[in-house]
Amino acid sequence: MKHSDKSGIQLAYRGVWPKIDSRAFIAQNATVIGDVEIGAESGVWYGCVIRGDVNEIRIGERTNIQDLTMIHCAELGQGTYLGNDITIGHSAVLHACNIEDDAFIGIQACVMDDCIVERGAMVAAGALLTPGKIVPAGEVWAGSPAKKLRDINDQDLAFFDINRRRYVRLANEYREEQYGSN
Repeated sequence: MKHSDKSGIQLAYRGVWPKIDSRAFIAQNATVIGDVEIGAESGVWYGCVIRGDVNEIRIGERTNIQDLTMIHCAELGQGTYLGNDITIGHSAVLHACNIEDDAFIGIQACVMDDCIVERGAMVAAGALLTPGKIVPAGEVWAGSPAKKLRDINDQDLAFFDINRRRYVRLANEYREEQYGSN
């Protein structure tokens, strides 16, 4: 076990350690396990678990994974892939799925195996995206099970941009204040 004040709790699995960019912020009580890569200026907030034990997890740059989120992968299926500039709301669950750049996953949403959330799409708070669903670019899906609610509008896009920039700024401030500059 490796516990680093600069990178949360990191654990190897089968000899594979997480690879975390030095410009990412990983909260001290976030746990990152195994075959996980996290890009620059991404933030993994308090209480998150990212478990790349039975497959790989890849997280791009400036992606914000809010408190208590759980990310896992499938041993017999696919890994979990998150692109750049994504917001994942508090207490979300992502399992063996693909979230493309600029997407937004709401608070307590669940995205299951083999789902794809295309670039700029949104899964609303509390939504359950059942296995194999594809949320097309420019759409908002909500409900349990999730279905198309409406198209993304200019207000959504403005909020995504403001939220994304705010969380990159917060991650950088937290990293600097708690750990000093890199």
